[in-house]
Amino acid sequence: MTEKLRILSGIRPTGPLHLGNLYGALKNWVKLQDQYQCFYFIADWHALTTEFENTGIIKPSGKDIITDWLATGIDPERSVLFIQSEVKEHAELSLLLGMLVTVSRLERMPSYKDFQIATGRELSNFGFLGYPVLQSADILMYRAHGVPVGEDQVPHIELTREIARRFNGLYREVFPEPKPILTEAPRVPGTDGRKMSKSYQNAIFLSDPSPVIEHKIKTMITDPARKRRKDPGDPQKCPVWDFHKIYSDEDTRNWVTQGCASAGIGCLDCKGAFIPKVIAELEPIRDLRRYFDEHPGEVLEIIQDGCGRARSFAVETMKMVREAMKI
Repeated sequence: MTEKLRILSGIRPTGPLHLGNLYGALKNWVKLQDQYQCFYFIADWHALTTEFENTGIIKPSGKDIITDWLATGIDPERSVLFIQSEVKEHAELSLLLGMLVTVSRLERMPSYKDFQIATGRELSNFGFLGYPVLQSADILMYRAHGVPVGEDQVPHIELTREIARRFNGLYREVFPEPKPILTEAPRVPGTDGRKMSKSYQNAIFLSDPSPVIEHKIKTMITDPARKRRKDPGDPQKCPVWDFHKIYSDEDTRNWVTQGCASAGIGCLDCKGAFIPKVIAELEPIRDLRRYFDEHPGEVLEIIQDGCGRARSFAVETMKMVREAMKI
């Protein structure tokens, strides 16, 4: 029987997961379990690079996120679910790979300045500059063949490929060169019209109760041309339209297009057409999440088992690395 190719992906534990995570990652992760040997991890050391002054959120967020993974269909029998900091070999490999990367190369990474511009924070700590090396160590530790990512993360995978080539050329071949597995996900806007993100405080969380979901959507920003109910609008210029692309059928979208352009319907009418569908999608996730919240021992056992399986693989990889480097 042919062994499945391996993939790895992770999420930083900086707060609860939201609808953007569901469509941007989790739905795809569930599908990938059928095709690949999957390693999914809580990137708590990565979270430290930006949350070093707010560390109290990291540990509880990690457990909550794994609970969300289980509730959305990630199967611990088919996927290894683990916490980065519980596998200390990640730190050792990151240190060793850091010898192969120049500072100027890291400063050219698009995310280095993009994150600071988006959040208004000037981060100059070494950990933030070097986190792409740690990310490369995460990927190469499991000798991953692919990494499911969005377009914005492709430069990080290219750096990982560069590091793998340099290591294999200098010492001996240990690492495959991982390829990005691009996630074709719909755009899920936040309540302010920007990309949904915990950092922007504009998210609809998977754990939000139905009344909270309804309130957030009803107060969501719309087409700025519609300042009054009688003003016509253009759905293509309204972030709410992205929700209709996900949740509404063609007839509903036609109704919205005509009604908005003629001012025949108001923004609350438009939003009301898909609010029940968002609630209906998240309700079974919340129900499963409630089960795991009531059975914390099961979640802890899953985490411990996943960390053990990940650690066993990491020990094997580091043995190969040390032998190749003669250290």
